Amino acid sequence: MAAAARARVAHLLRQLQRAACQCPTHSHTYSQAPGFAPSGKTTDYAFEMAVSNIRYGAGVTKEVGMDLKNMGAKNVCLMTDKNLSQLPPVQMVMDSLVKNGINFKVYDNVRVEPTDRSFMEAIEFVKRGAFDAYVAVGGGSTMDTYKAANLYASSPHSDFLDYVNAPIGKGKPVSVPLKPLIAVPTTSGTGSETTGVAIFDYEHLKVKTGIASRAIKPTLGLIDPMHTLHMPDQVVANSGFDVLCHALESYTALPYHMRSPCPSNPITRPAYQGSNPISDIWAVHALRIVAKYLKRAVRNPDDLEARSNMHLASAFAGIGFGNAGVHLCHGMSYPISGLVKTYKAKDYNVDHPLVPHGLSVVLTSPAVFTFTAQMSPERHLETAEILGADTRTARIPDAGPILADTLRKFLFDLDVDDGLAAIGYSRADIPALVKGTLPQERVTKLAPRPQSEEDLSDLFEASMKLY
Repeated sequence: MAAAARARVAHLLRQLQRAACQCPTHSHTYSQAPGFAPSGKTTDYAFEMAVSNIRYGAGVTKEVGMDLKNMGAKNVCLMTDKNLSQLPPVQMVMDSLVKNGINFKVYDNVRVEPTDRSFMEAIEFVKRGAFDAYVAVGGGSTMDTYKAANLYASSPHSDFLDYVNAPIGKGKPVSVPLKPLIAVPTTSGTGSETTGVAIFDYEHLKVKTGIASRAIKPTLGLIDPMHTLHMPDQVVANSGFDVLCHALESYTALPYHMRSPCPSNPITRPAYQGSNPISDIWAVHALRIVAKYLKRAVRNPDDLEARSNMHLASAFAGIGFGNAGVHLCHGMSYPISGLVKTYKAKDYNVDHPLVPHGLSVVLTSPAVFTFTAQMSPERHLETAEILGADTRTARIPDAGPILADTLRKFLFDLDVDDGLAAIGYSRADIPALVKGTLPQERVTKLAPRPQSEEDLSDLFEASMKLY
């Protein structure tokens, strides 16, 4: 009887697969739905969507005090960085907290591009404060810092590496209850207000890694486009490149049903699951916004329409990649930023060498998508067309070069540094860059095409010069 029932279910699933949506987004053979998943299946058969509650609107930041009051918060930590602490977004949050009678303390020692050390300093601060809720005002560095602080304050006996992604850490599932967190993003790039991911530099190994769990995502993201008017043009550009690559990588990632291993318990299903029909929609929509508005947002700081749309695109791409994941551009970016020598990006007021995250990601994008295109050429051509390429007479084997050339033109138009050599790297650094990429298997294994160390070396070499 059980065997007959299983056969009946398998038949029905095959019928559903044949009747699946054939729209352009979902009709590629590489992302067709899988068949019935028998017990013992080695690849996954399901995906799930997790996203923070999102509220969007000009001036919506003024509601944060009411939100905390509605939550019953009595002792709040307001987390930001020293630059933002003097700017209107933080003042607007503090005014709302005061108006609503919320007791709070400010932590403004967030490091732009955080490290394990800066995470631990924030963790010690919040442990001493015994806070019952958190507000983060800033970019991805601030939001990621407060995710980590909330997690370890809620799990005070855990070692720092317990929740850090394997193979650097133990990658334990998060099972402890966390305090409410409200994110107020002031940049348009990371999408961290929507995701359960916190990224940092692990100084001992000089590589970036992170913590990834749906449990640490913010309770609420307040997306207020008025905050984007305070961003310098290069911050807008580099943040936008992060959105661009979030969308491209999640849309071209390994399909969720080809990812292994198949989790034995849903709590171990990773946040980054592979491309899937829901993430696809968000990724493509975000990419269309980037194509239309990023250059305008960079070139005119008063273009509220462009900057507002990029603020939304950041969240849209965050919903997409927060559940599908990213792959090689991000995996290779971590040693690029972690091994920085003397480069200091324009418009970033920091006291240490810094390759902004979005820049470190986008510099390898032409080489990466040339490499991955053979696995899903239709998707690569589709994204090239969205970004402005004429693909009417394009041949499938040319998908990678067409997308790569489209990206180069896009970056050239925005005066992006001419490859890794322009930010201080040379061929002699390639072995170290490859070594720093190898531990990033959480994302590199989501690339649609497997890669060897030699492949990674070739990709870094091809990225030394863009134009």
